[in-house]
Amino acid sequence: MDQTTIPPRILIVDDNDAAADIAAELLGLYNYKTAVAYSGAEGLQTAMAFMPDVVLLDLGMPGMDGYQVAQALRALPAFQEVALIAFTAWDDPATLARTRSVGFDQHITKPSSLDEILNAIHSASAMRGGFHQKTA
Repeated sequence: MDQTTIPPRILIVDDNDAAADIAAELLGLYNYKTAVAYSGAEGLQTAMAFMPDVVLLDLGMPGMDGYQVAQALRALPAFQEVALIAFTAWDDPATLARTRSVGFDQHITKPSSLDEILNAIHSASAMRGGFHQKTA
């Protein structure tokens, strides 16, 4: 049986649906398999079903915010090696310290170039042991 490598899986969680959809579309051009969620609660549910390698997570969402999603994911054994990237307009020192304290691996500020996003994905993934080779 022929084995095919499965592309890395990226989950984008952002309450700005246009921004989330554009990020997913652009990452898809680089052969990432993407999923999108438009709220923190939906992001948590989608993460459980999709089992991403990397999560791009907005912080300022109504209801369950990005910090709460990160804490919930980090509490689950299956998500210990998943790279978490804060993807937000907030870049003040208190926000940077808080993202580190709840388990984010990287913090990128919106608006970001595609190169910045790709670099953050690769850097965060490397911190968590790299993309695991999955085969179908």
